[in-house]
Amino acid sequence: MSSSVRPVKITRQFTRTSPGSVLYESGNTVVLCTASLDEAVPPWLVGAGKGWITAEYNMLPHSTNKRKRRDRDGKVDGRTTEIQRLIGRSLRAVVDLQRLGERTLTVDCDVLQADGGTRTASITGGFLAMCDALYPVFGSSTEHPLTDCVAAISVGMVGGVPTLDLDYEKDVAADVDMNVVMTGRGRFVEIQGTGEEATFDDAELAALLALARSGVAQLVQLQRETLGDQWPISK
Repeated sequence: MSSSVRPVKITRQFTRTSPGSVLYESGNTVVLCTASLDEAVPPWLVGAGKGWITAEYNMLPHSTNKRKRRDRDGKVDGRTTEIQRLIGRSLRAVVDLQRLGERTLTVDCDVLQADGGTRTASITGGFLAMCDALYPVFGSSTEHPLTDCVAAISVGMVGGVPTLDLDYEKDVAADVDMNVVMTGRGRFVEIQGTGEEATFDDAELAALLALARSGVAQLVQLQRETLGDQWPISK
């Protein structure tokens, strides 16, 4: 059983035009996460004194071996809708929307190359892009809206063995696979787990969650090292 995540490479300020821009590489999965902050909120939040965070997710046509058709005219498939909602929920879980004020932060996650774990990579990289987009406004102020960090990892039972950070080959072979989103302080945001023509018991679930906790801790450390002095979370 491996307890290490796949090799991760993080490149900040990957594009010049977005205030938050992170190229996040996890093994052979590559996601470009960009974030921008608008001084406005959706109509249903006007006057409420708080902001909003939303996310969009897309797989580029040749992110997989077989070309994926682009979404057109606002039509988004069910998987894409599910993933972008997950990313948005995960990021909102660690932001005080009152402190954000009447602003909307949008995180765009574009998969350049997919080899398993695109949604978890989007959440982990999207958090970093969000930090960079917020920094010019809030700096290291005690009124910074971030309350914690967030990261996500996949785990699964592959050949009866709990396995961390599944690439595509392992994901296909897994009897049980799970995506786990957690905060840096160790609280769960979301757990998505299912048996693929299989079942799992309490002991296997506990083993998978312990492995996920270990993986998220590794990713949080990488996030902290990446942001360095701009790490916005106080202990």
